[in-house]
Amino acid sequence: MSDYLDRYGRRQSICHRLPPRGKLLIALTIIAVAVSLPAAYWPVQGAIGCLVFMGHSLAGIPMSYLLRRLALFIPMACMMSISLPAAHAFRGGWELMFTVLFRSTLSFLVGLWLINVMPFDQLLVTLRKLRVPAILVATLAFMYRYVYVLWDELDRMRTARRARSFGSGSLLMRWKTSAQLIGMLLVRSMARAERVHGAMCARGWDGQVRTLESD
Repeated sequence: MSDYLDRYGRRQSICHRLPPRGKLLIALTIIAVAVSLPAAYWPVQGAIGCLVFMGHSLAGIPMSYLLRRLALFIPMACMMSISLPAAHAFRGGWELMFTVLFRSTLSFLVGLWLINVMPFDQLLVTLRKLRVPAILVATLAFMYRYVYVLWDELDRMRTARRARSFGSGSLLMRWKTSAQLIGMLLVRSMARAERVHGAMCARGWDGQVRTLESD
């Protein structure tokens, strides 16, 4: 999973050769325009969607990669946006639901484009140069570093669970063990976070993220 998030970030394409600040500005501008456009301007929103997909094509990002990410994102976005018509007893709010779903999906695709044309460490350096609060940059840096550690921990726990249950059991039992697995992962994550914080403080951590490129 070492290249999971920005696996295409170090390619050589017209999008990758853009200045880092230009990439960030393009992404933020597209997201701002897409979110602020009224629902009545659906042709413009469709044009922005085509522009985003063209950006992925120019960057050489495979369609299979986008479809896999959308398959994970769209169900979660649907679960959140369905609350809008549910608040009207499913007698209204459908147009607003599809508007929110389209905007969130478009913003997600723009974010995918950004992290795949600019490596995450370069993104952090750019944010730091733009005077983004240091606490936010540090949070993003640690999130990117330790998400792989948590993923490996989850993989080991899932392997241990399958070894103990041999992959059998009813659907209710699998849901129950999955909930227990998530709870145990949270406990282990908090314990690991305390150990990492103690080790960093012992090594003189002062809350500032430093990189060779930024120094």
